[in-house]
Amino acid sequence: MKYYVLLALAIAAMTVMVACGSKKQNSEKEVATSPKYLVLYYSQTGTTKAVAEELQRKLGADIESIEAVEPYSGTYEQTIERSKNERETGVTPKVNPLKSNLDEYDVIFLGYPVWFGTYALPIAGLIKDCDFAGKKIVPFCTFGSGGLDASVKDLKAALPKADILSGYGVRTARLAAMPKEVDRFLKENKYVEGEVEALPDYSAQQPVTEEEKTIFDAACSSYKYPLGTPVTVGKRVTADGTDYLYVVKSKNPAGEEATCTIYVTVGNEQDAKPEFTQVVR
Repeated sequence: MKYYVLLALAIAAMTVMVACGSKKQNSEKEVATSPKYLVLYYSQTGTTKAVAEELQRKLGADIESIEAVEPYSGTYEQTIERSKNERETGVTPKVNPLKSNLDEYDVIFLGYPVWFGTYALPIAGLIKDCDFAGKKIVPFCTFGSGGLDASVKDLKAALPKADILSGYGVRTARLAAMPKEVDRFLKENKYVEGEVEALPDYSAQQPVTEEEKTIFDAACSSYKYPLGTPVTVGKRVTADGTDYLYVVKSKNPAGEEATCTIYVTVGNEQDAKPEFTQVVR
C-alpha cells in the first residue's frame, strides 16, 4: 500500500514539473515573439515630443530624441530661414550619435515636424548616419497644415531597404485631439490590444452647398495662408461627429493653379467649431 502511495506522489510531482516547464516555455515563447518598440523623434518646439511621449506611454516602448549637433535655436522665422538655406544649398545637418542600438528593435516609430512639406532636415541627417535596412518604420509627424503623405513618400524613397508602414500625423493646432487619435491609430494597426469602431467611407463627391462652404470657411479662414476654394465635398458621420472631405482649387508654391484635398471635422458638441485636420497636396 505504501509503495502505491509513493508511486502516486512521484507521478503527481512529475506532472507538476512538466506543467511548470510547459508554462515557462510558453512564457519564453511569448516574450520572444513580442515586438520591441523604439520611439525615435526630432522635436523643435515640443509638439512632436508630446506625440512621441504619448506613443511611448501607450506602447511601453523605449524612447530617444534626435539632437542636431548645431541646434536650431532662435525664432520660428530664423529656423525657417536656416532650413531654407540648407535645403537650397544641399546641406544635411549632422546629428549626435544615437544611444539606442537599432538592431535591438523590431519596430521604430520615427517622428518629426514637417518642414517645407516633408520631414525636418535633422531626419535627413539621421538617415545619412544610420542603417535602417530591414527595419519596420512607423512615421509620425506634426504640421501646420499637412505633410504626412508627402513625408512618408520621401521616407520610402530615402530608405528603400526599410519597410515604411502607415503613419500618423496631427496639426499643431489640434494637439488636444492627439491622445484619442493615437489610441485609435495604435489599435487599428494592432500595435496595442483593443477594438475600435471602423470608420465609414466618405460619400461620393458632390458640389459644395452654401452650408458646406460656411463650414469650410469656419475651419480654414483663420489659417495664416490661403487654402483655396472648395469645389466638391464628400461626408461621413461618425460617433464623434461629421467629417468632410473637400476637393479644393488652390495654388502651388510656384503660384500655379492646383487641386488639393482638405479634411474638416465637426464634433457632436453643441458649440463644436469646425476644424481642418490636414491638407493633402
